[in-house]
Amino acid sequence: MVFLAPWFLLGLFAALIPVAIHLIRREKPPKLLFSTVRFLKQTSRKLVLFQQLKQLLLLALRAGLIALLVFAFARPLIDLSVARLLDADPQSAVLLFDVSMSMRYGEVFENARSGALKWLDGLDAGDEVALVTFDDGVGLVREFNTDLDSVAALLREIEPGWGATNFMPALRLANEMLESARFGNRALTLVSDFQQTGVAGLEEGFKLGPGIRFGGIDAGVPESVNLALTDVRSPEQLREDELDQRILARVRSSGTLFRGGAEVSLFINDELRDRQSVTLDDRSERVVAFDAGFPDAGSHIGRIELAGDDFTADNAWHFTVDVLPGIRILLVNGEASAQWFDDEGHWFSLAVGGGGESPFRLETLEPAALDAAALARSDVAVLLNVGDLSDSQAAELADYVRAGGAALIAPGDRIDPARFNRQFAGISPALLAPPDSAGTDDYLVIADFDRRHPVFRSLDTDWSARFQGAWGLAPAEGAEVLMQFDNAMPALVERDFGEGRVLLFASSLDLEWNNLPLQGLFLPFVHETLRHLVQGEAERRSYQVGERFSVDVNASGAVAGVRGPGGETLALAGDNFIVEAARPGLIRAEVDGLERNFAVNVAAGESNLERVAVATLTDSIINPETDIVRSREVQMAELVEELERPQRIWWWILLFAMVLLLAELVLANRTYR
Repeated sequence: MVFLAPWFLLGLFAALIPVAIHLIRREKPPKLLFSTVRFLKQTSRKLVLFQQLKQLLLLALRAGLIALLVFAFARPLIDLSVARLLDADPQSAVLLFDVSMSMRYGEVFENARSGALKWLDGLDAGDEVALVTFDDGVGLVREFNTDLDSVAALLREIEPGWGATNFMPALRLANEMLESARFGNRALTLVSDFQQTGVAGLEEGFKLGPGIRFGGIDAGVPESVNLALTDVRSPEQLREDELDQRILARVRSSGTLFRGGAEVSLFINDELRDRQSVTLDDRSERVVAFDAGFPDAGSHIGRIELAGDDFTADNAWHFTVDVLPGIRILLVNGEASAQWFDDEGHWFSLAVGGGGESPFRLETLEPAALDAAALARSDVAVLLNVGDLSDSQAAELADYVRAGGAALIAPGDRIDPARFNRQFAGISPALLAPPDSAGTDDYLVIADFDRRHPVFRSLDTDWSARFQGAWGLAPAEGAEVLMQFDNAMPALVERDFGEGRVLLFASSLDLEWNNLPLQGLFLPFVHETLRHLVQGEAERRSYQVGERFSVDVNASGAVAGVRGPGGETLALAGDNFIVEAARPGLIRAEVDGLERNFAVNVAAGESNLERVAVATLTDSIINPETDIVRSREVQMAELVEELERPQRIWWWILLFAMVLLLAELVLANRTYR
């Protein structure tokens, strides 16, 4: 049994009043001396005992009457299960627990765990609790459960992760869970260091549902010292002999207290290459430059390490560099000449360098010498004004492209369009039409190009070259126009054929039909075109914690195994061999018999340890329609009325008290005092 108004039970002390009066008025009979007792009336001992029992019964009636009145006003309930819920004011509560990287600072995470366990101990039996861990996304989700001990066990097991902080996904999920909770008393508690970057992701106008109470357990420290590597710029892919490379590392003091000095080290393939001391002085950020070389072809791993503070979670930055062999170019010169100004391949040969420190390896031959063996020795075949290939040579070129080779075709005045269209119909991105403006005073200019294409991403500028001659191009099905003249005709067309790729340029690459070789854009245009044909899109090898990616990009699918930063075997998801970057370091995958390295780093913003007050977050997300005190009072009143209506025990107690009062009156009039 429990009581709706338990404070009235203090009135039970009033039941002691009749007892006290009885004891105070109790008199001992006086002793009198008589000369003789023969004249006194003899009284039976049974009569005296009966009078004493009647007085004790009268005392019990009076004390019981007071006790019954007290019990009636206390309003008892017999339904213990429901009464226990009422006594605890049952609630549906969601506990959001921050496991982002910033929680690794000092004793922050243990403070958060202790605060959450203390909050859990303060709940009452019958409350239901849901546990949600989060960083930049939602992690562990434990649905509503009244088994508080199991929730406490989970809290003791969780550990901080490496993700960034974002309150929004967790708040949205908690709001949805509470909207469907079974109890009207709903509460949301957020355990975090309340990093300022976590608030930046809040959606404008987002509010919790009406009636949802919000509270925060702040486990953060008021002052912090932190040096962090927020960015590293390094090449991801190089060609052999590109020796002089500069790696830039950005160091920042991101705590609430300034730290002015640090030591930065560069490791290549786990070998220390350079170490520099950095002084931030009055600046909170500085860029450190390292000179590094990668002379050997293959995959290289790199790491920048920072020393100078106690928070090491953001003191390392990993990167990878793939050094590819030099691009082997087979130049088929359709109009070779001893005079440079008449030689079709002169300007192209100057652009690619052909030796020394150039990333290109150039082999030149005449059209008659083109065969399958020569094509097999090259990565890309460049055909300049080649108009006299045999059908067998054209077929060998098509087989070469189909098997994964690449070709750049720049037709000139020696091309027969009918023969070209017949021989190259299978691989050419476009069919040739008669030249436009050739031999006239008019000229064409480049009017538009695809700035998002890999060839032009670094060439986003105006093209001033003038074209006196250009073939008309009719793009084939599936071909992509990358560049157009001002007469809307295509200037550069691309098409994939089998495993290979072909680019068709509408004009020549010498001075016969245009002045493009004299322009500053000619050399980078040739280089980017060749790189694109051979390498394609540069494969991404750097990711942030929390991202998912495929380790089988541009490969055949022969993945032997994947190991995480700690050497652990990682599980792969789906046919595309998807892996999740769960912690910083290097993920190593064996693909097609070769090792591929993927660098994983923490989000730069997570190193910023500036904090926001709990009250600020509360004010931004609490619903203005929520009147928490009133809603709980109304809820209690309704629940009390609902529970008390079928019982009304206090009515029967008062009725019994009236009976006792009548009995007391009758007994009091018949009892000797």
